[in-house]
Amino acid sequence: MKCKRCGETAAVKLPSHHAGFCPECFERFFKKQVETAIRRHGMILPGEKVLVAVSGGKDSLALLRVLSDLGHDVAGLHVHLGIPDSSDPVCERTEAYCRENGFALHVLRMADVGLAIPEVKDAVRRPICSVCGKIKRHYFNRFAYENGYAALATGHNLDDEVARLFANVLRWDAAYLGGQGPMLPAEGRFVRKIKPLYRLTEFETAAYCFFKGIDHWKAACPYSGGASFTGHKRLFADLEDRSPGQKTAFYEAFLAKGKSHFAGVGEENGPVLTPCERCGYPSSSEVCGVCRIRALVERAGE
Repeated sequence: MKCKRCGETAAVKLPSHHAGFCPECFERFFKKQVETAIRRHGMILPGEKVLVAVSGGKDSLALLRVLSDLGHDVAGLHVHLGIPDSSDPVCERTEAYCRENGFALHVLRMADVGLAIPEVKDAVRRPICSVCGKIKRHYFNRFAYENGYAALATGHNLDDEVARLFANVLRWDAAYLGGQGPMLPAEGRFVRKIKPLYRLTEFETAAYCFFKGIDHWKAACPYSGGASFTGHKRLFADLEDRSPGQKTAFYEAFLAKGKSHFAGVGEENGPVLTPCERCGYPSSSEVCGVCRIRALVERAGE
């Protein structure tokens, strides 16, 4: 197969784009997809500082690299979850990559704020993935807001977004459908949230990391077994294999034709957000969810 752009031998085949690319042209394709996402949704304005949520996996490290290569002022934040035999090597790998490639990286350890995930898991009676996600979102936003970043970028790719959209459609969760998209504007103490990789698949980010020599962490989180999104991704992977381009068509059609029908749903009767009396960040109750989780961990340790 020949490269669609230059005619040399292709190194990667993308059936959904009816194309193949050599490594150099694939990087151009990858960067263009990110540039298009940023431009269409006004994700980053000139001169703005962007904080990248860096897990150590392929998507977040690819995002850090491509935003930097595109000339944006970026730094990474890695949240060390305190999970035995996982968090330390992930953090070390991430720090090594950023150090060797000149990226600024901040590390926030959950054990230092009383929220090491193993202790949280023992203290709460909810699925740990949802609780962990709540904690990470809180601290990523908090760090971005307190350190003057205009936007928080996450490495959610097309597969992630399609799986989430499918889950919300299965439940016809109107409030979540109204808020789903590649960009969420800033409001109060919430910084702008952006997903510049939403036009790229998991395979494409993996290929980008391979061609760029990005040494990312490959093992799954020890606590992630049974996550529903994994099953949704398998369903769409089978559909994509049979009919290339369906992931993009599904998601882009939702953004163009579906999302507007859910805009503002639940806002009139939704909870009024006020500052948490403990941390000061927006909450629908006197004490926010993260501070309540911390209190549960403290009580369990007494």
